[in-house]
Parts: sequence; C-alpha cells; structure tokens
Amino acid sequence: MEKKKPVALGNELYLIDGYDLGFEGRTGTYVCNEKHTTLIETGPSPSIPHVLAGLSELGIRPEEVAFIILTHIHLDHAGGAGVLVKECPNAEVIVHKKGKRHLADPSRLVKGARMVYGEVFDQLFNPVLPVSEEKLVVKEEGETLKLSDSRTLTFYDSPGHAGHHLAVYDSRSRGVFTGDTAGIRYHQVEDRMDSFFLPTTSPNQFDPDLMISSIEKIESLDPKHLYFGHFGATDHPEQAFDQVKKWIPVFVSEAKDALEQGEGIEVIQKRLHLRVSEYLAGNGVPDDHPVYQLLQLDFEVCAMGLADYLQKQKV
Repeated sequence: MEKKKPVALGNELYLIDGYDLGFEGRTGTYVCNEKHTTLIETGPSPSIPHVLAGLSELGIRPEEVAFIILTHIHLDHAGGAGVLVKECPNAEVIVHKKGKRHLADPSRLVKGARMVYGEVFDQLFNPVLPVSEEKLVVKEEGETLKLSDSRTLTFYDSPGHAGHHLAVYDSRSRGVFTGDTAGIRYHQVEDRMDSFFLPTTSPNQFDPDLMISSIEKIESLDPKHLYFGHFGATDHPEQAFDQVKKWIPVFVSEAKDALEQGEGIEVIQKRLHLRVSEYLAGNGVPDDHPVYQLLQLDFEVCAMGLADYLQKQKV
C-alpha cells in the first residue's frame, strides 16, 4: 500500500495518517506548523515511523517539535508518546492532570489495555515507554498555549469518553481537536453518503451524561471545524454533534436491554451492529462495504464500555 503524504487542512494545519491497526484513515496526528511546531496526538507506537515520515515530508525536523499534545491517554492516541519524545528531544508533552502519572508510569494503562485487547495487544501497541516527569506539562480548563502571534490553543476539560480528556480550541482555524469525546468520523462511506458520526463508548470511564455535556461545551465554542482523532476534519460541526448526541442514548438503550435479558457483551455488539447497519442500508451503504471492518472492531470495544458503565450503575 502506497503511503499517503500529509493532508493540508488549511491554516498551516496538516494531518499525518498513522495507519493504526493497519488501516488507512483510522488514526492521525495533526501538525500545527507554527513558530512553535506542535503535534496533536501521537497514535500508538507502531504509528511513530509514519509520523516521522510525515514530518520529513513537511520539511520539519524532529528536534523542531516544541509540543506534543495528547487529548487523552488511551493507547491508540497516546501510546506512542514515549517513543516519539525520544525522537523529538526538545518537545514537551501536554496532558490532562489525570493522565500525567500514567504517562510517567504506563504500567496500569498497559494492564487495562491488555484486558481489552488480549493477545493482539503487543502487535497493536508495543512498546509503551514512559515519558520522563520533566517533559510532562498539565493543562487545565481554560488554560492556553501560544504557538505564534496568530495561533493560540485553549484547553477544555471534556470527560465522557475518558476522565482524562482535553478538547483543544485553535484560534487560527476556529476549530476544535475533539479526541474521542465528540465521536468517530466514518469518512470511509463517502463513496455512498456523507461522513457519519458515532459515539465511542470504550471502557472504563464512559459516561453518557458527561459525554453529552462535553459535546455541548464544545458546541458553545461555535467551532467552524472539528478535528477528530478518528479521523480527519469536518466543516459541518452541527451534523457531527447532532448525530453523536442522537446515537448515545441508542447505544445505552440497546446495551441496557441486552443486560436486562441476561445477554452479554457479544449480544450488545450484535445489537449495535444491527441498529447501525439498518441506518447505513437506508443511506445506500451495502452490508459488504469496507467500513464494516472498522465498525466490527469499534462495536466490540463500545460494547465492553457500555456493559462496564451499566454494571457500575447497579453498585
């Protein structure tokens, strides 16, 4: 497969494909090409060679990178931070206050991810290296980072997908880097319909009420663009917000019904598949479309998170 060059998104912003899970257009790293060069998301460690190749294509040397921002510390977004910071010796790593200690010592993060991903963990994520304490910088609600005279980033606490989640508003593009809080953009269906958007409810900190509240916070910023961890940008934020907020209660309801009937995670996964496949079929997407490869993986993890959330509600 020929690797794609970084995609120019305007406003000196670029997207490098990390080929996460071996898929094109699954997980990306954003580059703000400013006085203080900044990367947003690293992807997992196997993506780092693609990130470095993308920087080279842009004429950026690793030592020029000043900041690496992590929206949250799940390994598909931040697992490569320890590897990348070794290649970018002058970079500071910006993270939510609840994520800092897990980057310095990722052992608990690795243990949790192994429980979710099982025997494929090593293939997907190894190595997961610690980031030294002196490299880690915490940003809290409303704090800023000035990259140049024309670009300042503002950080917002945005739980719902994870308790250690930041959304990042970019003054130059008037866009928001949403990580996973505002869902996943499935651009793969654009041969049949517009991109569609679904929540991602992975374990173990999913909370539907917090997710909707965080989405509404991002909405209140009146962004012109949304930049997703998975994957790429939309110039129609309201479409994304509306769809994700519509699907959150659907996901929770399907999972609740399954658990009440004594069914497990596998059935929750099947229920999600059925509801979404009905929606896609109604929009002309056939059931053998390649998007279902990704949806199958995502529904498996979403089902785990939904079950975990509902079981905690009973305690």
